[in-house]
Amino acid sequence: MIQAVIFDIDNTLYDYDAANVYGMAAVYGYCKQMFGLERDTVQSAYLAAWRLVEQHVGSDTAAIHNRLLRFQCMMELLRQPLFPHAEVLYRAYWDHALSHMQPSPGIHEFMKYLKLSDILIGIGTDMTAYIQYRKLELLGLSPYIDKIITSEEAGAEKPASRFFQLCVEKAGCQPGECAFIGDNVVKDVEGALAYGMQGFWYSQGKEPERKMPFPVIRSFEKCTLA
Repeated sequence: MIQAVIFDIDNTLYDYDAANVYGMAAVYGYCKQMFGLERDTVQSAYLAAWRLVEQHVGSDTAAIHNRLLRFQCMMELLRQPLFPHAEVLYRAYWDHALSHMQPSPGIHEFMKYLKLSDILIGIGTDMTAYIQYRKLELLGLSPYIDKIITSEEAGAEKPASRFFQLCVEKAGCQPGECAFIGDNVVKDVEGALAYGMQGFWYSQGKEPERKMPFPVIRSFEKCTLA
């Protein structure tokens, strides 16, 4: 019997890909206005900066998601001043991305159902804690959350076993009594299953191309995990 449900955030509780478009549009617009740089130039530098950050900090750490580090490296690659622009880009990106977030259909009702069923609700996310707290608050989901596990706290990214170990420890139940719901099959679902948890794939409304060896949640509307 499920005693706790742990949710991923990005592309699970909201559509990250859609919000990211608005965030990056703000970045491109700023670089065009301030430096006369075209979108393709900025995009190439941003992707190169992303790779550089991963090389510098390692791939199994929450710091790889830090947009300030990415924009810092991007400005260095573009040979543009860091101050105040890297920080301005960081704020512009997140202000625009967060303002365009919309909760996944049915997620509020599903979390209410879990609360009424006396099931613990947790968050398990590959990110730094601060920005994920902001997302949960802006999505209106923070009142439902009992526990939060970030890769920043766990010291490892999903699907590392110690990440899921911390999820289970905080949930206070056996692994088999703890469900993990996320959009990423390898990181969220297979990582949870490998630790003995129940893994559910949130497909964002898509029909699986093949029969999956684990439960699929297409929508949170009328979802009960039954």
